[in-house]
Amino acid sequence: MGMARLSRSPFLMRKQIMKVLIAPDSFKECLSSQEAGAAIGQGVLRAAPHAHCEAIQISDGGEGFVAAILANKGGHERFVTVRDPLGEPVSAMWGLLEDGATAVIEVAAATGLHLLSRAQRNPFLAGSWGSGEVIRDALDAGVRRFMIGLGGSASNDGGVGMLMALGLRALKSNGEPIAPCARGLSELASLDYSGLDPRLRECDITIALDVDNPLCGEQGASAVFGPQKGATSADVQELDRLLSHWLALNEQVLGRELGAIPGGGAAGGLGMAFIGVLGAQGRKGIDLVLELSGFDDKLKGADLVFTGEGCMDSQSLRGKAPLGVAQRAQRAGAPTIALVGALLGDATAARAMGLTAVFPIAPGAVTLDQALANAAANLRRSAENATACFLAGRG
Repeated sequence: MGMARLSRSPFLMRKQIMKVLIAPDSFKECLSSQEAGAAIGQGVLRAAPHAHCEAIQISDGGEGFVAAILANKGGHERFVTVRDPLGEPVSAMWGLLEDGATAVIEVAAATGLHLLSRAQRNPFLAGSWGSGEVIRDALDAGVRRFMIGLGGSASNDGGVGMLMALGLRALKSNGEPIAPCARGLSELASLDYSGLDPRLRECDITIALDVDNPLCGEQGASAVFGPQKGATSADVQELDRLLSHWLALNEQVLGRELGAIPGGGAAGGLGMAFIGVLGAQGRKGIDLVLELSGFDDKLKGADLVFTGEGCMDSQSLRGKAPLGVAQRAQRAGAPTIALVGALLGDATAARAMGLTAVFPIAPGAVTLDQALANAAANLRRSAENATACFLAGRG
């Protein structure tokens, strides 16, 4: 019997000329948005060598926010030595746009969870003082317009550290300043905002939010984000009690209700400090970045869109980057595939909100260290397979 003749699939025989837009968020602890986009693009080209791929750096306000804005709008990096979450010196980068008047800051640069080892993570001791120092450096440079990304923080201090670095006197009953962290809130007796840097009154501040959680309660900063910062279930209750005390004292001193602010719980409560105290305007971080990148124009004529992030869970559907990308692509009529390091739960809700499909990229049961080390290779392989399936479906 003769050997069967093998024929190539029609989609492999034809040159597949298609436009693919690639816009992943960073994969925390392993890949930046730029690196993730490059890996996905390489995978796409393995399956469709003639495809036209365009990668866009994005962020929803966490790590990579400054890099994404500078990549899309132009500007210069600035560096300043500030306190990290535990008070140690760290070099923090912020961006100055080409207009010379707008600063782009991400609180993760000074207050980020990535700055601490897993053993160092302690939401009672981690503070946001360094983020206030970055803002002060920008003020010293003459900046009065700010875009500040909230996300990826190690702190759960309600922003007290940041505000103290900018002049707030948060005092114990004996008149001494409290420690600028969540633990310090247990001794907080009074607030004096009279020393707050007067230049802040001249500022236009926009904060980029990746969540809409309030400061306190079951959906608050401590309950939802405390565990990833090292909090146990017992810790969560105590942290929420401390933030409730901080909130009540601010409401008393400032004379307004602050507990229901959408996004007040972002970045360990920095959202409330920025909006409720400094008068910042909150925006979905991914919408801000996509608008500045001209994403809607780049979508025109796109056949396929890729996005992704390290872990997709219920919080991803409350304003995170992949959903923002998918919803704009859906309006433009382009399908969106999300490649994720881990998928917690099923993808039904994600599909209902705009994503076409969600694929975890791990090849099987792996350790976290293995997943982080092989993230780029796993992204390439998954992008290649997803593209091949897309082409097969087109016929």
